[in-house]
Amino acid sequence: MTSVTVVGGGIFGLSCAWEMVRRGARVRLIEARRIGAGSSGGHVGALAPHAPENWNPKKAFQLDSLLLAPAFWVGVEAASGLPSGYARTGRLQPVADAAAAERLRDRIAAAAERWPADCAMGLTDAPAGDLVPESPSGFWLFDGLTARLSPRAAGAALAAAIRNHGGDIVEGQDPGSLAGAVLWATGTPGLEDLSRDLGRPVGKGVKGQSALLRYAAPDAPQVFADGLHVVPHADGTVAVGSTSQNDYADLNVDDRIDALIAKARGICPQLRDAPVIDRWAGARPRARTRAPILGPWPGRPGHYVANGGFKIGFGMAPKIAQVVADLILNGHDTIPDGFRL
Repeated sequence: MTSVTVVGGGIFGLSCAWEMVRRGARVRLIEARRIGAGSSGGHVGALAPHAPENWNPKKAFQLDSLLLAPAFWVGVEAASGLPSGYARTGRLQPVADAAAAERLRDRIAAAAERWPADCAMGLTDAPAGDLVPESPSGFWLFDGLTARLSPRAAGAALAAAIRNHGGDIVEGQDPGSLAGAVLWATGTPGLEDLSRDLGRPVGKGVKGQSALLRYAAPDAPQVFADGLHVVPHADGTVAVGSTSQNDYADLNVDDRIDALIAKARGICPQLRDAPVIDRWAGARPRARTRAPILGPWPGRPGHYVANGGFKIGFGMAPKIAQVVADLILNGHDTIPDGFRL
């Protein structure tokens, strides 16, 4: 039985730990603060695909992960007895005008070529659901591939699944000196550690803020408009986010979140009277390449890295867990070249 230490209790660390426990490894996960204390503790949980045109290995990897997600999260829920909030409810995007609708023809054709038929993308003038954004043209782009989950619920479900299957989770402790196989999934602090160790910039944290509103539309498609995600969750809430700040003095919630909430209410009139029940801010780990970083830590035999989820970490997690488990447990390397250190 292979023994592995996973450092970091965010979505990458938890997902990889669960996949290795599920395959029979002896796993100990160490989190310096608490599960989901970093960027995995936000609200949004939008599992949205990259645009299907101009196809590349990163987009193919993400598509594989989004298609793995239903079985992955069903397995986590069965093992934990807890909900993850996962559902493939689709996404609506308002279309600005007739010219914009015409430009979307190539995107729709690319989706038909690349995506499964039951995840089709197309234009509609009669969108379904209880949360519909205003559209100047009277048309919306809908896709059936986009899904959602509740980040905090998903983290709790993964932790419970790991424990229920014999994995060990330690919170509030630094890892100290570690022997054997070690996976570092430590988010923004991990990118800083890599940069110092390798003597070159690997990535940085980008501050993001989101809010949670009380509004029940559990089966409605999520909305993406003017760079903003509006995501209805199963528990009668709607998440809106997020801001992006490359330079910041602290990780406190500030007045940018008020502007973001106002923007969401302007996009979706149904939210105008919805009370705000939580505000969040955190640093999301972005690699210089904007792709996740996976594979061996150079110069540290037996140590591996899973980092750089940034805005797509939850969507990438099922496939990343599979690839990392293949590498650590079986020595089978299927990491895309663009994801390597």
